[in-house]
Amino acid sequence: MPFLLRFVGRLGIVFALALAAWLVMGGFPLLMLWLGAGLWLLLRVARAVSQKAVWRLRHRLIITYVFIAVAPVVLLASLAAFAGYFLMLQIAMNVVTTELDHRLTELSSAADAIAQLDNPSRVAGADAILAPYFTTRYEGLAVLLRDGEREIRFPKTAEVPPPVVSAQAAKGMVRRGRQYYFWSYRKTPNGDVTIAAPLTRKLLDQLAPELGLVDAASSMDDLPQSSAGSVGALPPQANWLDVPVPWFAQMPAADWMKPAVPSEADGFVIDVRTRISALLAKVFNRKADTAQGLTKAILIAGAVLFVFVEIICWVIGVSMTRTITGTVHHLYEGTQRVMEGNFEHRMEVAGRDQLAEVGASFNRMTDNLQRLVTVAKEKERLQSEIEIASEVQNQLYPRIETRTADLQVAAVCKPARMVSGDYFDYEMVGDGQVALAIGDVSGKGISAALLMATLQSSLRTQLKGAAGSNGIGISTAVVVDRLNRNLCASSTPDKYATFCLGLYNPSTGVLLYTNAGHLPPLLIRGGQVERLDVNGMVVGAFDGVLYEESRIKLESGDLLVFFTDGLTEPENEFGEMFGEERFIDLVAKNSHRDEQRIVEIVLTAVREWTGPGELQDDMTLLLARRA
Repeated sequence: MPFLLRFVGRLGIVFALALAAWLVMGGFPLLMLWLGAGLWLLLRVARAVSQKAVWRLRHRLIITYVFIAVAPVVLLASLAAFAGYFLMLQIAMNVVTTELDHRLTELSSAADAIAQLDNPSRVAGADAILAPYFTTRYEGLAVLLRDGEREIRFPKTAEVPPPVVSAQAAKGMVRRGRQYYFWSYRKTPNGDVTIAAPLTRKLLDQLAPELGLVDAASSMDDLPQSSAGSVGALPPQANWLDVPVPWFAQMPAADWMKPAVPSEADGFVIDVRTRISALLAKVFNRKADTAQGLTKAILIAGAVLFVFVEIICWVIGVSMTRTITGTVHHLYEGTQRVMEGNFEHRMEVAGRDQLAEVGASFNRMTDNLQRLVTVAKEKERLQSEIEIASEVQNQLYPRIETRTADLQVAAVCKPARMVSGDYFDYEMVGDGQVALAIGDVSGKGISAALLMATLQSSLRTQLKGAAGSNGIGISTAVVVDRLNRNLCASSTPDKYATFCLGLYNPSTGVLLYTNAGHLPPLLIRGGQVERLDVNGMVVGAFDGVLYEESRIKLESGDLLVFFTDGLTEPENEFGEMFGEERFIDLVAKNSHRDEQRIVEIVLTAVREWTGPGELQDDMTLLLARRA
């Protein structure tokens, strides 16, 4: 009940209330309200039913075929059937009316023959012409011969009023009272000849006895339901479909006193009741003409062929429709399964047509979706692991700023991805000394981050070991050499890193450093920039490489700048690199600022140079200033 109320809505309630009010109180306004609401509700229901009917593709195709193929074929077949039916009836009526015309022609010929006789022998000649053929064929035949003032009637009791005719000759059907006559008129040199024969029941039966029953009446309302007194009969029934069929024709007639002016008002109706089998026998008379029998056989064969072709087309259409709708149904089921997360569902594919290709495409799509889901899950897992690795890597960087009485350190690393292959470190070692380190591992991503973690772990181990044995005499060359040996032993040759290690002694102000293939650090003193030495190969690539050690004395206000190529090699939209010169000028111009401020300025300038989007490389910057 609630569903029905939701379906009909307020309009249905208005329709029910209007109907109830009209039944109780009556009245034209309530009736019109009920009819209007009912019509609108009917349209709404029809729309809902049609939408439901065409929702499935199979129903939509069936309806389409009905409108495109079935309806035109049915209409054409119906048109052909009705055309053939009415043609047969018209042929039957044409047989009857043609016979009526023949009777009129016969009487006209008799009148011509009598009119051509000599005046003395006309009466005797008329009797010889009319008897016995015309008197027997036309029951009630009457003749009026006028010769001057003399009138001769045949038979003598015949009531034939003289007509008023100005023409030389005339013929047709005339009406006198409720009786119709065949009528013929001819003028003679001294008078005229008038012949009239009543339209009797016997004459009607003689018109087309092989067709069936023939009736005549003054109007359609006067046509009898059966031919009372008729000696004719319907032809025998050929089969159960061979039912009696009626047809009629309007025959013009004239008033007896004005026989030259026929009109439909004075006319009568000819009614023929026959059977289709009789009409076909009349049209296709095999005994009379072999060609007619052949024509009938051709027509029957054509009808049978038409039905056979229609059946074949129907079978083919149903088969093709089932193929189309079956594929669409399988696609619908497949999409529902995919929406439910079942990517293992596959369609059955048969054939090599486009529908089969659609099914194969769906199967390929589900295969790709299944792989994409697997890849997405794996990517999600890797992303989660990379996030964990990024958190772990962030823990490896120094978290506490190193500040001594005369050295201030600031550093930053901006990974191009979640994890970085760049490395920086600073740590207090030995008796107040400060170790400064920076590195750039080959490659990016997880592998570079793992090598970076190995490098950091190995460096801190070497620094602690060297400080424990001789905290004052730590050699950067020895530390880097040991670091290179460890990396060569634990990684492949294609995994290496540029590395620079410096050790600052605050008591002497001397910086000892070993640069293993890294970009030369910068020393900014009094606005002047000096590049430090590169005194060794990269670490992790070749075992047994010798590393040297350089030293430089730092003065108050000197600024040491360690950096990676991620700050100098990024390109803008035109493919132009930021470059070392631009980087050096930027740092030199801002060397008087605080170290953290210098870091912010450099990173902002590089980001503005490259534009928005992912970083092209890891960016690492380490600054150390002597107070």
